[in-house]
Amino acid sequence: MTVEDYNTCVDLHSDGIYRFALKHLRDTDTAKDVVQESFARLWVKVEEVEAAKAKSYLFTTAHHVMVDNVRKGSRSARMEEHHEDLRHTSQEAPDLKQVLEAGLATLPDIQRSVVLLRDLEGYNYDEIAEITGLNLPQVKVYIYRGRTALKEYIGKLELVL
Repeated sequence: MTVEDYNTCVDLHSDGIYRFALKHLRDTDTAKDVVQESFARLWVKVEEVEAAKAKSYLFTTAHHVMVDNVRKGSRSARMEEHHEDLRHTSQEAPDLKQVLEAGLATLPDIQRSVVLLRDLEGYNYDEIAEITGLNLPQVKVYIYRGRTALKEYIGKLELVL
């Protein structure tokens, strides 16, 4: 891959990786760090990665960086997350986007990743299997289970009304 190819990758894929990381992590600063770390790792291997496979490499790297961040973050808890209910004093109708994000937050990390890759980023099953390191039947099962869990979560009337 040449420097021009690398710069083209930054232009083409940085927004997609950021959206993927933001939906998964729900933190803008951490999502930006994931994008930066993904491109830094690509730069280190710029001679080894083919330009045609750069997108797959970037999303795979972003997935691994997010998994590492989640593992690090599970050792410490933010106080804001534990006291979120105290910040909201009025009972207004929830936004469907907020309900969907809350539903995604209930999914295990791997299910959330594959659902976001499929439904938000538009990857096919084979590409998701390559990015996540899962086999094709596992990808299909995780997507099915994730969508089913989201459907059940969103289907609760008290969340939508």
